Amino acid sequence: MTLADLDLADLPATRLTSAYRSGELSPVEVTEAVLTRIAAWEPTLNALCAHRPDAARQAAKAAEERWRRGEPLSDIDGVPATLKENIATEGNPVPLGTAAIEPVPAAADAPAAARLFASGAVLVGTTTMPDYGMLSSGLSSLRGITRNPWNETRNPGGSSSGAGAASAAGYGPLHLGTDIGGSIRLPANWCGVAGFKPSFGRIPVDPPYPGRTLGPLTRTVADAALFTSVLAGPHPRDHLSLPEARLDWSNLRRDLTGLRVGLMLDVGIGLPVEQEILDAVNAAARSVEAAGAHVETVGPMLTDHMLDGLDKFWRTRFWLEINALPPERRARMLPYIAQWAAGGEGLSGAEVFDGYSQMDAMAKAAVTHLAPFDFLLSPVAPVSTFGAELASPRNDPERPFEHVGFTVPFNMSGQPAIAVRCGSTSEGLPIGLQIVGQRFDDIGVLAVAAEYERLRPSPPAWPVR
Repeated sequence: MTLADLDLADLPATRLTSAYRSGELSPVEVTEAVLTRIAAWEPTLNALCAHRPDAARQAAKAAEERWRRGEPLSDIDGVPATLKENIATEGNPVPLGTAAIEPVPAAADAPAAARLFASGAVLVGTTTMPDYGMLSSGLSSLRGITRNPWNETRNPGGSSSGAGAASAAGYGPLHLGTDIGGSIRLPANWCGVAGFKPSFGRIPVDPPYPGRTLGPLTRTVADAALFTSVLAGPHPRDHLSLPEARLDWSNLRRDLTGLRVGLMLDVGIGLPVEQEILDAVNAAARSVEAAGAHVETVGPMLTDHMLDGLDKFWRTRFWLEINALPPERRARMLPYIAQWAAGGEGLSGAEVFDGYSQMDAMAKAAVTHLAPFDFLLSPVAPVSTFGAELASPRNDPERPFEHVGFTVPFNMSGQPAIAVRCGSTSEGLPIGLQIVGQRFDDIGVLAVAAEYERLRPSPPAWPVR
């Protein structure tokens, strides 16, 4: 099959780079194909909060000239990309998905945005998120509902909701999200794409915060590695960023023979895992085992007290933040978020401190659980995607985190983790596999995920419109 036989909006970044170098394709024609795709999907998906096609065309033209001169800025020069709306770009507001705050233009690019622009990637838009990023949902008081392209009545997940939907629909190959409890891996899981949460500090965050990480949502693991390679590295605005490391992001071949792999099907808290998800993850584990790994089933690692404590701490943090808003502004936010945050009012200092300490308890549990193994396999979420109009699977602000048990501990521990598709529900909706590695072994996690991509049955064709 030649490039002429393919829709250019569906090509991975690795293929585009090769085609730009050989002259088979131009960033201008690829960008036009992506803009056409966005025009077809966006009225239904609502995945973008800002879309600047004219600026994208100008950037593509500049990239085209650089490739013609043989002077690309990077391996993603001219590749269409998006940024989540909470990643600041100079001169543009950062509304955090909520109608409650007054949007103020950012004074400077966030470190990741600056690196994206310096790489020559073509920014086709910024993607939606729910209020303050505090939902695993595409529901926003500012943007409305972002939908899942596999089934438009279903949720794409969140909080990188627009990034997950955009990746599955083909709004270009590279999409950058953020993750503090599963916000990259959950939408990747429910949208059937690869979502990589690197080691804490690998990609600089501004402002940094415990557990918060930036990472790519892409259709292939190789693209996730490529995008991470451009964005990774220390930055003075993130005092928690990791020091420079010489990592070979392009070497994703890994012999699975002899690897020690844990299989965790019950994390110990939250919603029970649906049978279809258990079956798909078990099948993935068996394929890894057949490739030579030693797979051992492990028991739960979290307690209700850990999750409840984290919930109390986050409620208090957000209650303090939103309580500082004028009443008329506060009234504009998503009622679910307001009701959830109100649960932090009146908690004692001892309760809040205990809640904060549970973040470290989760981290210790995660590190200890993975210590005997090279990698850990698990579901990404216990349930399949839910209604597009819902704020969470249960839609209950009193129990908002019943579905994040498999993802949030690895934010607290800082370990790298990726979600990749491993199956489908009886309705044809994606099911994801989570692969977790030891801290700093980002390359190992990506390499095992890439090997699993080669082992798994061919996934369904991408949704079209």
